[in-house]
Formats: sequence, structure tokens, C-alpha cells
Amino acid sequence: MTRAEFDETFRQHMTWLLTAGRSGVRGDFRGAALDGFNLHGHTLEGADFEGCSLRGAELIRADLSHANLRAADLSGAFMHRALLVEADLTGADLTAAELNHADLERARLAGAVLAGTDLHEARLDNADLAGARLDGAMLDGAVGLPGGTE
Repeated sequence: MTRAEFDETFRQHMTWLLTAGRSGVRGDFRGAALDGFNLHGHTLEGADFEGCSLRGAELIRADLSHANLRAADLSGAFMHRALLVEADLTGADLTAAELNHADLERARLAGAVLAGTDLHEARLDNADLAGARLDGAMLDGAVGLPGGTE
């Protein structure tokens, strides 16, 4: 996907959000290659990124709440303070991603790879981490971890 194609899809998505679906189109980025894209502060709530490659993308303060990120490649992505409330990250690769201070409340992370991921000060209340790989993840100050480990 070119930057121009992304920008047009994003514009349609914003219209869809602002009109509660009466106009515009929900953002469909399924399978797109968005490696290294700068999406700092973008509102991508509810967009579909299934199977999308976002390696090394900048998603700092991006709103990805309710987004579908199933099987997305977010390895090395910069996601400081990103909103991922109720996002579906099932099977996503978040290896070495930076998710410090991110809000992952009620996110679905089943089977996700979080090896070496920076999750310090992240909010994980009621997140589904079943089968997630957390080896080497930095969890200092993370809240809401299963078993009360904070």
C-alpha cells in the first residue's frame, strides 16, 4: 500500500467514524505492508489490520481501540501510550515492540508473541493473554496482569 492509498483509506475511515458509519468506509488495511509508516496520533479505532505488516511503524499515541490486528506483524513497532482497548491482537507478532504506557484493557492477546516487548507501565486489565509468549517481556509497573503480578 502506498502512502497516498493509506491516506485516502484513512480519510474515508475518519468520515466513517465521524458519521457513525452513515458515510465513508471503515478502514480496511488487511494484508497491507505498512512497515515503518509514521501513524503517530492517528485515530484508527475499529479499523481492520488483519494480517497487516506494521514492522517498525510509529504508532505512538495512536488510537487502535476495537481494531482488528489479528495475525498482524507489529514487531519493533513504537506504540508508546497507544490505545488498544478491546483490540484483537490474537496471534499478532509484537516481538520487541515498545508498548510502554499503552492501554491494553480487555485486549485479546491470545497466542500473541510478546518476546522482548516493552510493556512497562502498560495497562492490561482483563486482557486475554492465554498462550501468549512473554519471554523477556519488560513488565515493570504493568497493571492488571493475571495472578496479580504487577
